[in-house]
Amino acid sequence: MESEPDPTGADEQLKRSFAPVADERTRLLVLGSLPGDESLARARYYANPQNQFWRLMGEVIGSDLVGLGYEARLERLLKARVGLWDSVGTATRRGSLDGAIRLHSANPLRELAEGLPELRAIAFNGGTSVRIGMKALGEDPPWALLPLPSSSPAFTLAYERKLEAWLVLREQL
Repeated sequence: MESEPDPTGADEQLKRSFAPVADERTRLLVLGSLPGDESLARARYYANPQNQFWRLMGEVIGSDLVGLGYEARLERLLKARVGLWDSVGTATRRGSLDGAIRLHSANPLRELAEGLPELRAIAFNGGTSVRIGMKALGEDPPWALLPLPSSSPAFTLAYERKLEAWLVLREQL
Protein backbone atom coordinates (compact mmCIF):
# COMPACT_ATOMS: atom_id res chain seq x y z
CA MET A 1 0.00 0.00 0.00
CA GLU A 2 1.41 3.38 -1.05
CA SER A 3 1.61 6.05 1.63
CA GLU A 4 0.33 9.57 1.16
CA PRO A 5 2.96 12.30 0.67
CA ASP A 6 3.74 14.29 3.78
CA PRO A 7 1.78 17.57 3.37
CA THR A 8 4.40 19.43 5.42
CA GLY A 9 7.07 18.63 2.86
CA ALA A 10 9.22 17.01 5.55
CA ASP A 11 10.01 14.08 3.23
CA GLU A 12 11.51 16.36 0.59
CA GLN A 13 15.27 16.09 0.29
CA LEU A 14 17.77 18.94 0.45
CA LYS A 15 19.49 19.14 -2.91
CA ARG A 16 22.56 21.15 -3.92
CA SER A 17 23.80 22.47 -7.21
CA PHE A 18 27.20 21.60 -8.64
CA ALA A 19 30.24 23.85 -8.77
CA PRO A 20 30.27 26.30 -11.67
CA VAL A 21 32.04 25.38 -14.89
CA ALA A 22 33.61 28.62 -16.12
CA ASP A 23 36.98 30.25 -16.61
CA GLU A 24 38.46 33.66 -17.36
CA ARG A 25 37.55 33.30 -21.07
CA THR A 26 33.82 32.69 -20.44
CA ARG A 27 31.65 35.05 -22.49
CA LEU A 28 28.30 33.32 -21.99
CA LEU A 29 27.09 31.81 -18.73
CA VAL A 30 24.14 29.41 -19.04
CA LEU A 31 22.18 28.93 -15.83
CA GLY A 32 19.87 26.02 -15.14
CA SER A 33 17.64 25.93 -12.10
CA LEU A 34 18.77 22.95 -10.00
CA PRO A 35 20.05 19.57 -11.26
CA GLY A 36 17.42 16.85 -11.50
CA ASP A 37 17.68 13.58 -9.62
CA GLU A 38 19.46 11.73 -12.44
CA SER A 39 22.03 14.53 -12.76
CA LEU A 40 22.56 14.58 -9.00
CA ALA A 41 22.97 10.78 -8.88
CA ARG A 42 25.54 10.87 -11.69
CA ALA A 43 27.17 14.17 -10.56
CA ARG A 44 26.84 15.58 -14.08
CA TYR A 45 25.05 18.55 -15.54
CA TYR A 46 22.09 17.50 -17.73
CA ALA A 47 22.60 13.74 -17.27
CA ASN A 48 19.01 12.82 -18.20
CA PRO A 49 19.27 11.65 -21.83
CA GLN A 50 15.78 13.07 -22.47
CA ASN A 51 16.98 16.58 -21.60
CA GLN A 52 17.81 18.45 -24.81
CA PHE A 53 20.51 20.69 -23.33
CA TRP A 54 23.54 19.02 -24.94
CA ARG A 55 21.81 18.83 -28.31
CA LEU A 56 20.77 22.50 -28.16
CA MET A 57 24.19 23.75 -27.00
CA GLY A 58 25.87 21.63 -29.66
CA GLU A 59 23.87 23.51 -32.28
CA VAL A 60 24.74 26.83 -30.65
CA ILE A 61 28.50 26.21 -30.68
CA GLY A 62 28.58 24.11 -33.87
CA SER A 63 29.87 20.93 -32.27
CA ASP A 64 28.36 17.50 -31.63
CA LEU A 65 28.27 17.45 -27.84
CA VAL A 66 25.88 14.50 -27.60
CA GLY A 67 28.48 12.15 -29.07
CA LEU A 68 31.16 13.11 -26.55
CA GLY A 69 31.86 11.89 -23.03
CA TYR A 70 30.93 14.21 -20.17
CA GLU A 71 34.39 15.70 -19.51
CA ALA A 72 34.91 16.30 -23.24
CA ARG A 73 31.53 18.08 -23.37
CA LEU A 74 32.60 20.44 -20.59
CA GLU A 75 35.96 21.05 -22.27
CA ARG A 76 34.23 21.82 -25.59
CA LEU A 77 31.89 24.31 -23.87
CA LEU A 78 34.78 26.07 -22.17
CA LYS A 79 36.70 26.19 -25.46
CA ALA A 80 33.61 27.84 -27.01
CA ARG A 81 33.66 30.34 -24.09
CA VAL A 82 30.48 28.98 -22.50
CA GLY A 83 30.12 28.42 -18.77
CA LEU A 84 27.50 26.49 -16.78
CA TRP A 85 25.94 26.86 -13.37
CA ASP A 86 22.56 26.94 -11.68
CA SER A 87 20.45 29.72 -10.22
CA VAL A 88 19.54 27.62 -7.18
CA GLY A 89 22.29 26.77 -4.72
CA THR A 90 20.22 24.60 -2.40
CA ALA A 91 16.56 23.66 -2.14
CA THR A 92 14.25 21.00 -0.92
CA ARG A 93 12.51 19.15 -3.71
CA ARG A 94 10.74 15.85 -4.16
CA GLY A 95 11.65 14.53 -7.59
CA SER A 96 13.16 16.58 -10.40
CA LEU A 97 10.52 19.09 -11.44
CA ASP A 98 11.21 22.78 -10.93
CA GLY A 99 7.66 23.26 -9.70
CA ALA A 100 8.53 21.14 -6.66
CA ILE A 101 11.44 23.37 -5.56
CA ARG A 102 10.88 24.68 -2.03
CA LEU A 103 12.94 26.53 0.57
CA HIS A 104 15.55 27.53 -1.99
CA SER A 105 18.60 29.70 -1.64
CA ALA A 106 20.19 31.20 -4.74
CA ASN A 107 23.78 30.69 -5.81
CA PRO A 108 25.99 33.80 -5.57
CA LEU A 109 25.52 34.55 -9.26
CA ARG A 110 26.58 38.17 -9.21
CA GLU A 111 29.88 37.33 -7.50
CA LEU A 112 30.66 34.65 -10.08
CA ALA A 113 29.68 36.89 -12.99
CA GLU A 114 31.75 39.81 -11.72
CA GLY A 115 34.77 37.50 -11.60
CA LEU A 116 34.46 36.61 -15.29
CA PRO A 117 36.21 39.47 -17.13
CA GLU A 118 35.02 38.48 -20.63
CA LEU A 119 31.38 37.80 -19.68
CA ARG A 120 28.88 39.34 -22.10
CA ALA A 121 25.63 37.52 -21.37
CA ILE A 122 23.82 35.29 -18.93
CA ALA A 123 21.24 32.87 -20.32
CA PHE A 124 18.54 31.25 -18.21
CA ASN A 125 17.45 27.71 -19.06
CA GLY A 126 13.76 27.91 -18.17
CA GLY A 127 11.40 30.03 -16.12
CA THR A 128 12.54 28.97 -12.65
CA SER A 129 16.12 29.85 -13.51
CA VAL A 130 14.95 33.26 -14.76
CA ARG A 131 12.87 34.00 -11.68
CA ILE A 132 15.51 33.04 -9.13
CA GLY A 133 18.54 34.08 -11.18
CA MET A 134 17.36 37.59 -12.02
CA LYS A 135 16.71 38.30 -8.36
CA ALA A 136 20.13 36.93 -7.37
CA LEU A 137 21.88 39.14 -9.94
CA GLY A 138 20.45 42.26 -8.34
CA GLU A 139 19.54 45.54 -9.94
CA ASP A 140 21.02 46.75 -13.23
CA PRO A 141 23.37 43.89 -14.08
CA PRO A 142 25.79 44.95 -16.83
CA TRP A 143 25.36 41.77 -18.88
CA ALA A 144 22.75 40.85 -21.47
CA LEU A 145 20.12 38.65 -19.80
CA LEU A 146 18.60 36.02 -22.06
CA PRO A 147 15.61 33.90 -20.97
CA LEU A 148 15.36 30.62 -22.87
CA PRO A 149 12.72 27.92 -23.12
CA SER A 150 13.65 25.04 -20.84
CA SER A 151 15.63 22.16 -22.31
CA SER A 152 13.81 19.82 -19.91
CA PRO A 153 11.62 17.05 -21.31
CA ALA A 154 8.92 18.32 -18.94
CA PHE A 155 8.67 21.46 -21.09
CA THR A 156 6.92 20.12 -24.17
CA LEU A 157 7.64 22.90 -26.67
CA ALA A 158 8.79 21.36 -29.96
CA TYR A 159 12.57 20.97 -30.29
CA GLU A 160 12.63 23.18 -33.40
CA ARG A 161 11.01 26.04 -31.46
CA LYS A 162 13.44 25.62 -28.58
CA LEU A 163 16.37 25.58 -31.01
CA GLU A 164 15.20 28.78 -32.69
CA ALA A 165 15.26 30.55 -29.31
CA TRP A 166 18.58 29.03 -28.22
CA LEU A 167 20.40 30.00 -31.43
CA VAL A 168 20.37 33.67 -30.34
CA LEU A 169 23.16 32.63 -27.95
CA ARG A 170 25.57 32.51 -30.92
CA GLU A 171 25.60 36.31 -30.94
CA GLN A 172 27.28 36.30 -27.52
CA LEU A 173 30.21 34.03 -28.37
